[in-house]
Amino acid sequence: MDWWRVIHVLSLVWLGAGLGSTYPLVLRAWAAKDVKYQVYCLVEAADNELQVLVPGAMATGLTGFFWAVSAEYNFFTEGWLTALTVLYVFFYLVCLPLFGFGLRRAKEAALAAGEAGEVTEELRAVLADRVPVVFGTLLVLSVPLLAWLAVFKPF
Repeated sequence: MDWWRVIHVLSLVWLGAGLGSTYPLVLRAWAAKDVKYQVYCLVEAADNELQVLVPGAMATGLTGFFWAVSAEYNFFTEGWLTALTVLYVFFYLVCLPLFGFGLRRAKEAALAAGEAGEVTEELRAVLADRVPVVFGTLLVLSVPLLAWLAVFKPF
């Protein structure tokens, strides 16, 4: 059982690296006024989301599941594990795809604005929409909540 714990902690580090390499760039893009800097931030964030964040989230879910099975936790009688599973499904199977969709939409609008050399109406609309900011914030806030459930097992 201990090796599943080690693998799970490593996948959590991977997930944290994905969030840390994606979310700050999204915030910088929304705060910046320079179109070229927005393009840079959004392209990097979209690349990091696909290359680091999504695989880290998948690895975290899989290793957490196998760790729970090897520790012989019961998903139906352990309330904290049921809550943890439901929240994981919500955050990483609902919020993460919506974050990625909004981020790729913002990336495309920023690339088009970068080619034009000015802020376009499409980029203004995307920046006013704030989908990646909202869902990115939910993903970042999910980490302490999920960790609290897993560590303290409140119910």
